[in-house]
Amino acid sequence: MKTKEVTIINQGLEDEMEVWGYQPCLWKMILVGVGAVCSGGLLLLLLYWLPEWGVKGTCTHTSLKGAHTLLLRSTDEFKQWFRAKVHVVLAPGRKPFDSLDLPPTAQLPNGDGELGIGAAHEKQCGKFAHREPVQIRYFTHHSTTYYWNDLMQTFEFYKGLEDVKASCASIHSDHSAGLSKTLQEYRALFFGENEIDVQVPSLFMLLITEVLNPFYVFQLCSIILWCADDYYYYATAIIIMSAISIATSLYTIKKQYVMLHDMVAAHSVLRVSVCRGGKDIEQAMSTELVPGDVIVIPANGMIMPCDAVLIHGTCIVNESMLTGESVPVTKTSLPSSGEEAAVSYDMEEHKRYTLFCGTNVIQTRFYTGELVKAVVVRTGFSTEKGQLVRSILYPKPTDFKLYRDAYLFLLCLVGVAGIGFIYTIILSIINKVPAKSIIVESLDIITITVPPALPAAMTAGIVFAQRRLKQVGIFCISPQRINICGQLNLVCFDKTGTLTEDGLDLWGIQRADDGSFSPPDSDVAKESLVNSAFVACMATCHSLTKIEGELSGDPLDLKMFSATGWILEEPTEEETALHNPIMPTVVHPPKHTVPEANQNNPLTQNMELSELSSSEIGIVRQFPFSSALQRMSVVVRRLGERHMDAYLKGAPEVVASLCKQHTVPQSFTETLETYTRQGFRVIALAHRQLESKLSWHKVQGLSRDLIETNMEFLGLIIMQNKIKEETAGVLLQLRQANIRTLMVTGDNMLTAISVARDCGMVCAHERIIIVDAVPPKDLHPASITWHYTENMAQTIRDSQTVEINLEEETYDKPVTQQEQSYHFAVNGRAFAVITEHFPQLVQKLVLRGTVFARMAPDQKTQLVEILQSMDYTVGMCGDGANDCGALKRAHSGISLSELEASVASPFTSSTPNICCVPNLIREGRAALITSFCVFKFMALYSIIQYLTVTLLYSILSNLGDFQFLFIDLIIILIIAFTMSLNPAWKELVLRRPPSSLISGPLLCSVLTQILTCLAFQVLAFLLVQQQSWYEKWTPQSDACNVSSSSLSPSPNATTAPQDHKNIKNYENTTLFYISSFQYLVVAIIFSKGKPFRQPSYKNWPFMLSCVGLYTFLLVIMLHPVPAIDRFLEIVCVPHDWRVTLVIIVIGNAAVSLLLEMANERWGSSFLSWLFCRRNKPPRVRYMHLALELQDDADWPPRPSTVTYASDPQSYIPVPL
Repeated sequence: MKTKEVTIINQGLEDEMEVWGYQPCLWKMILVGVGAVCSGGLLLLLLYWLPEWGVKGTCTHTSLKGAHTLLLRSTDEFKQWFRAKVHVVLAPGRKPFDSLDLPPTAQLPNGDGELGIGAAHEKQCGKFAHREPVQIRYFTHHSTTYYWNDLMQTFEFYKGLEDVKASCASIHSDHSAGLSKTLQEYRALFFGENEIDVQVPSLFMLLITEVLNPFYVFQLCSIILWCADDYYYYATAIIIMSAISIATSLYTIKKQYVMLHDMVAAHSVLRVSVCRGGKDIEQAMSTELVPGDVIVIPANGMIMPCDAVLIHGTCIVNESMLTGESVPVTKTSLPSSGEEAAVSYDMEEHKRYTLFCGTNVIQTRFYTGELVKAVVVRTGFSTEKGQLVRSILYPKPTDFKLYRDAYLFLLCLVGVAGIGFIYTIILSIINKVPAKSIIVESLDIITITVPPALPAAMTAGIVFAQRRLKQVGIFCISPQRINICGQLNLVCFDKTGTLTEDGLDLWGIQRADDGSFSPPDSDVAKESLVNSAFVACMATCHSLTKIEGELSGDPLDLKMFSATGWILEEPTEEETALHNPIMPTVVHPPKHTVPEANQNNPLTQNMELSELSSSEIGIVRQFPFSSALQRMSVVVRRLGERHMDAYLKGAPEVVASLCKQHTVPQSFTETLETYTRQGFRVIALAHRQLESKLSWHKVQGLSRDLIETNMEFLGLIIMQNKIKEETAGVLLQLRQANIRTLMVTGDNMLTAISVARDCGMVCAHERIIIVDAVPPKDLHPASITWHYTENMAQTIRDSQTVEINLEEETYDKPVTQQEQSYHFAVNGRAFAVITEHFPQLVQKLVLRGTVFARMAPDQKTQLVEILQSMDYTVGMCGDGANDCGALKRAHSGISLSELEASVASPFTSSTPNICCVPNLIREGRAALITSFCVFKFMALYSIIQYLTVTLLYSILSNLGDFQFLFIDLIIILIIAFTMSLNPAWKELVLRRPPSSLISGPLLCSVLTQILTCLAFQVLAFLLVQQQSWYEKWTPQSDACNVSSSSLSPSPNATTAPQDHKNIKNYENTTLFYISSFQYLVVAIIFSKGKPFRQPSYKNWPFMLSCVGLYTFLLVIMLHPVPAIDRFLEIVCVPHDWRVTLVIIVIGNAAVSLLLEMANERWGSSFLSWLFCRRNKPPRVRYMHLALELQDDADWPPRPSTVTYASDPQSYIPVPL
């Protein structure tokens, strides 16, 4: 027999899947059909819920090439199964980038790709009559179309133009002319329409999907069963409840689909100007665009209908839809020459040249005779916006222990129900009960054990928490994650805009002259500096633009430019079109006020005019800021000068490395360290005079590498970044609650360390070890150098003192103190080297790492993943700009964006400070405890009812229809929903709530309460049968009036109908009273307050419900009301027995309360002693690692040592 081969598609990507091929099998389908008829359609439902069984049950395995149906399984931890049908399409070529002018075998370079819809293929193929059509097999899954690749023998998806792996230069040479109509239509066969089409399902389809949920199918079976047993009222009530639940669910789902559809559909279809081979430009619908098309961006901007790379001109774009940050971004054209042009185009690497779908191009910059053009790279669901929409349409399941344990717990309940099922059948057979009654009653016990209101009750706590979060300005788009927030034990914070103020204030400047620093200066706008290269650099090296007359751009650029007092003027459309010379953006100083004495002096006036004109500078070309390069530069020309100048600004270390060494002051490192240690943000400036032979056209073609070299160092700009008022207090709260905090920033290392100390993330007595790593070079292996920084509490300057102090701390203090006394600080470069060359050290570093500086966006995501692999529950708080990946990846991402809801993160705070973090954790903890309380209560409710019914079955009785109705609707629903209303506790406590339902103390609590309820029910059941007045109840019985019962029948006795179901009896009445009080007792016991929720007495709806129900039950028990007794089918019992029942209820409540208090106080320690788990190592990896490192004498490495990749355990001292 041939082994089943498994093929991986999307290898290495987030949606990686295994795929198997199948074809229909007639005899299997016949068998399934017969089984479906015999099971009344239940088999079909089972196959619908389990796609794997559905495919294997109706098909036989075959190769992928000949498959008719595919079985897919995700390779992540969820292992989800999907099925997909294979379709066939006719096309004149096999791949989208085949050349139609060449024989079918000849191809252009090609890679993977995505998205296509085989619509109207026969009609399309008629247009390619000169080529023999070939059959292409494809399938669609999650809005992505996969095509069969004969060469690779697998299915692949086509992303877009990146599949050709074209270099930046070849995009200019081979793809800038545009596609012919024929080629466009051919590619459309594979890529389909350029539209992110969010299909809003019809209400009927949504209804079918919702109703086929296993829970509702179970309810439907229960309702049929209850109707068969004549429980019409209860069945009707459940139908009404289910209908309301389904209607609410349908409304919510439909609303979400419509909102998403409207968000995506807005501006998604528009008319665009497309270049058709050469200079022909035609109008087309944006839906017709395919990768390789060249579009013209209009001067007044547009909403981008696709992802496209800019090849001519400059655009100012608002990317808030993608990043959550509304600061306009400048995009420049893709380099066509130089080193960068030789690199293959990659959307992530070259995003500063890429216009993304859904982003708003505010305005364009173009020059005489030039149109702003862009080459379409991706379309439809392949675009960045499309991927975002796909992640919303097809989210990954939320993996949380609570939900997994809930299913296990339900399985346990089903097991209990199975015991009851067998018990009922045996008992009924012994008592010779009719077959119909046996079937109905034995199945009824299963419906009792699995409560119908469980999902609604579990959701209630989360809904109430979501509402409370909204009241404090936290908006949530993923409510299931609220519970996960209750388990957070580590929170990563971005620095700028999160821990510190968003804006920077200019503290001062320090210019460099002749290789040394001048004294710091706070006034940049003074006259003596107007014509200096330093101020010219500040005035020109930025990405500011005027939008509706207002200067707009990066806040840092705005502060820097406004400090100069200069004025920025941009050419109008008319000026650009009319003037033959180039009209660049111009900056100039304000017109100086001339002293009155010199106002009439013509010489002074002439000097003023000439000075003003010589200060006017035009910005010829801009290389925008790149977070990867950590710098930006401009090429400018001063009015009247023959040559051009290049100005550069960026991270000081980067700028200094690009400058001539003799221009960089010798005290550069010390000066920089002085400022960064005090928490200042430092930016360096540099200048270079370009050759006079360089023309404007030549400059447009130069790569930035040729410009940004051999610069002259100009000096430093010192910006002050103040810590937000709330930051220190919030971090202290988190620290006191034993929630670890760390900083992940793109800023300078020493600035980040300073902020970490100032805000309390690192205490004054704690040492910071800077981990500096360098990659392998020549014959030298990769190495890590460990630098010990000085403590702020003591001034330590030389490495010898550091070593002495380290030894004192290491050997004179206990191990735990030593372990707690240090933090690692790592920069992005070192982090990359360590993850690649020192994988065995990564978790050790991350365990005590607190400051991660100069981190790229993907490194932030990588750090979150490493922390999660160590069993941390990770929260991420950022301002949404470069934190999107980490916000999505974290268990709980909180965006401090101004938008009400950011698509990048599950939570968005409208208050721009980190106060939202403790609020979210408190609400998460309250919601988690509420979920536990509700689940325990619902489980106990079903078990109590199960015990009651099982005892009654032993005398061939049951609870009445209205008794079920009263318990389920009046007691359970009201209590389950009101017990969820407890608000969160006002402060974060050291303890964390449990994350598992299947934990010792929790199971101990549930089991002790079950045994208590069982004991008191059995006691009451047996005790009532021992009473002197007890007899088998008949309509003539009158236990309330024992003396006359034997003499004369009750007045109503002759008219009372015979009770065929034996509902009315003394046992039923007794157990109904006892069980009703038991529901209320366990509700009060399980409704926990402090330390995670406010006490229950502050939850007035819950208290009111409990008091009302207790009062009602006591009244009908001690003072019977005939109408209520008749309605609830309760029989009359003597007053003495009623008092006895009150005593039993009080005893039950007291025992239950004492047992729960004992379990809370001693449960954990008793279970640890019982199962000998006192010295068992911790389960979570980070605690296990921390214990290991406590015993490691060589960790952390000594100061002034180097670790080499070849021998990671040897630490070789190297003098600093």
